[in-house]
Amino acid sequence: MKVYHGSYMKVDKIDLSKSKPNKDFGKGFYVTKFRNHAEEWAKTIGEKNGTDGFVSEFDFSENDFTKSICKIKRFDAYNEEWLDFVVQNRNKNSETPTHDYDIVIGPVANDKVQNTLRLYLKGKIAKEKFLKMLTHHEETHQICFCTLNSLQTIDRIDDTPTYEIVMISEPIIEKLMANFNLDADKATNLFFDSDTYSKLSDAEIKLYEKDWTEVYKLLLSELKL
Repeated sequence: MKVYHGSYMKVDKIDLSKSKPNKDFGKGFYVTKFRNHAEEWAKTIGEKNGTDGFVSEFDFSENDFTKSICKIKRFDAYNEEWLDFVVQNRNKNSETPTHDYDIVIGPVANDKVQNTLRLYLKGKIAKEKFLKMLTHHEETHQICFCTLNSLQTIDRIDDTPTYEIVMISEPIIEKLMANFNLDADKATNLFFDSDTYSKLSDAEIKLYEKDWTEVYKLLLSELKL
């Protein structure tokens, strides 16, 4: 299953130590199967951090291997068990994990739900009424990877345009060798260690869509050659 993570930056490596506690399913790395939901969150969190936001794509394999190594909890819909679980995890009085699941799958307590959830927690709405309101809520989805063990089941989808980068890199390295009398190793290292190459490898910048000669000019400007 292809899943998405919205953030203010690209996620190259999942670091659970950077995850915040007291989320719906506890501390962990969250993804969703709905790309538009990830895009909305990326825009929101991006604006708070002064970026355009970024959606990272991953492949989640829920197969026999996953089930054999991970303890998984699934909520198929908004229900009383889900509500109690979310309330338990959102308890800000403690950062201690409230469960021992590796992976938790279920609906999201998004902004619309959270507003009503606050009223429920203050005793302004009865549990039965709150749950009835949730039956009319739009479908949402999230997966929380809570442990290092769970990360064995998710792989980042490399969206870097490898072929295009290779087709641009080859003539640039050859040009460096010819123009500056460099051997292949020195020319290759000079290019691969440059900021220009870093930008070329960033799919969001889309520098790979330019002609190699334009990229070469950027490299010369960076290196002041």
